[in-house]
Formats: sequence, C-alpha cells, structure tokens
Amino acid sequence: QVQLVESGGGLVQAGGSLRLSCAASGTTLGYYVMGWFRQAPGKEREFVAAISRGASRTDYGDSVKGRFTISRDNAKNTVYLQMNSLKPEDTAVYYCAADLSIEISDSADKYEYWGQGTQVTVSS
Repeated sequence: QVQLVESGGGLVQAGGSLRLSCAASGTTLGYYVMGWFRQAPGKEREFVAAISRGASRTDYGDSVKGRFTISRDNAKNTVYLQMNSLKPEDTAVYYCAADLSIEISDSADKYEYWGQGTQVTVSS
C-alpha cells in the first residue's frame, strides 16, 4: 500500500551536486519518520540521513555531515536529499525509507517501508 519512489540520481563529476527526491503514494507522508540509506557493491548498507515527522530533528552519517542536507515537504508528500561536494566514495544506490512507530533512527532495521533505490555515480 505504501510506495516510495526515488528519483534524481545520475552521473556527476567529483565536486558536483545532486538532489534526490523520494515521492510517496498510498499514504500521508507527514505521519512517517523518513531516512536515506545507501549501499555500494561489496559493502553493507550505510546510514546517510534521517528526519523527524515535523522536521524539527535531523541526523546525518559522519561521512556526509556538512555536505548533505535532508528536508521534507509534507504537502507534496516528498522527502529530499541535497548532496553537495560529491566524492567518488559517495557512489552507491540510494534508498528512501519510512516508518510510523519510531521518532528518528539511524538503523536500517527500524524502517518498515523502502523504495527501490536510485543510482548515484560520482566520477573522479
């Protein structure tokens, strides 16, 4: 019933920027805590960012803090991830996740709903 669709990925050069979007359908996104995770080949899933229901709290992984910004527009049922100063190490599939019962979390197993992911590739 709850569907999350990521978009905005692509190929960029190191130092460039991308903005990812996560659009929800089948529910009201304002009820959910939202998170972004990423996974590169041969590596485990990594926490990127999370945001509370009212956007009063945010959290970031150490590797992206200061470069990425998570935001949400509940009226548009959309969550965003603005990525600046991109590095080749940021190359991964980026996933959007949502959950009703938590307030905010950096643990992937706390989130119930997941999108299919969007590929981000950063060239050197």
